[in-house]
Amino acid sequence: MNMIAKLEQQLRELDERSLTRRRRVVDTPCAPRLVVEGRPLLAFCSNDYLGLAAHPALVEALREGASLYGAGSGASHLISGHTRAHEQLEERLAAFAGPHLENARALSFCTGYMANLAILTALGADADAEIFSEQLNHASLIDGARLARARVSLYPHAGLAELEALLAASTAATKLVVTDSVFSMDGDLAPLPALLALCEQHGAWLVVDDAHGFGTLGANGRGALEHFNLRSPNLVYMGTLGKAAGIGGAFVAAHASVIELMIQRARPYIYTTAAPPALAHALLASLDIIGGAEGAARRAHLNAVIAQFQQGLRLERWQRPASPTAIQPIIIGENAEALRAGAGLYGQGLWVAAIRPPTVPAGTARLRVTLSAAHTHEDVAQLVAALNLLEGS
Repeated sequence: MNMIAKLEQQLRELDERSLTRRRRVVDTPCAPRLVVEGRPLLAFCSNDYLGLAAHPALVEALREGASLYGAGSGASHLISGHTRAHEQLEERLAAFAGPHLENARALSFCTGYMANLAILTALGADADAEIFSEQLNHASLIDGARLARARVSLYPHAGLAELEALLAASTAATKLVVTDSVFSMDGDLAPLPALLALCEQHGAWLVVDDAHGFGTLGANGRGALEHFNLRSPNLVYMGTLGKAAGIGGAFVAAHASVIELMIQRARPYIYTTAAPPALAHALLASLDIIGGAEGAARRAHLNAVIAQFQQGLRLERWQRPASPTAIQPIIIGENAEALRAGAGLYGQGLWVAAIRPPTVPAGTARLRVTLSAAHTHEDVAQLVAALNLLEGS
């Protein structure tokens, strides 16, 4: 009972600091218009950036995949779980990312978290390696660096001069610069061209987590590498498939030798059951949409509602950092006030997530607005009006 009492005290302390998290049960498919615990809501908190999660073509492809391959894979990829659907998906992903890599090959994963753990623990497995990690990197990159045997050095957010000094001073045989492309809580872009130049100068890998850029950035939706028109053998690219792609999973694309090393060395790949092959089959249809005319139209509409949101806000107390992406944070500051703001919107039928430490630094609690190609201009106008009124009250 003393152990239980200790846990309950820790929970009370979280509640006193306005840091308790709770889940809400969604009763309908992922879309802007949801029914949440029996209540209709207009949601601005999913990462379904292109509005594909409930797309009829993907639903049908998922059904077709289940009819072809069944419900589960039954084993890890290296035993008997690697199906023709997985193989076709990896071939398509390698071709999709290929214009920006040399001798590209791709490897699929169940989640982006697993993919990032796999990259860093495989490439950073030796004690003579060093990881240079961006200060605002996603938790999966932070945890991957912790699990690797490599030394870890942090550099400040977008701190090119500091990173250059660290790289110049490093004697590591293997160097890995690790960064998000789109920072998930601020929505800003990493300076990837300058980072890649430093990596090529100092013989380092540039590991890019493009979870929030894949599908939304670039003329063809190929992500941050296309957006910045980058190409290099030094790039190791991770993209997720449960955000803009609308389904689930992730992949790593890089030089074929990098991928082969991960197959042989990456524990999060070797020691887990392969994702259901029906998901891989459905993702082929998702890639068709992302890279085609419909994907281009959805990206154009997404950019239009982003501009509408930015132009419509009239904030005085709260702050909206500059972000060119679908992630539009509104920094409020204190945890309790962020919760009150989120509750105020919720009371009006608008669902926006209130984000607090440790996800963001102390004193920067915020509303994290995420926009989608499935939002209408009327949806965005309703949110903007509510935020302007709420901030002034």
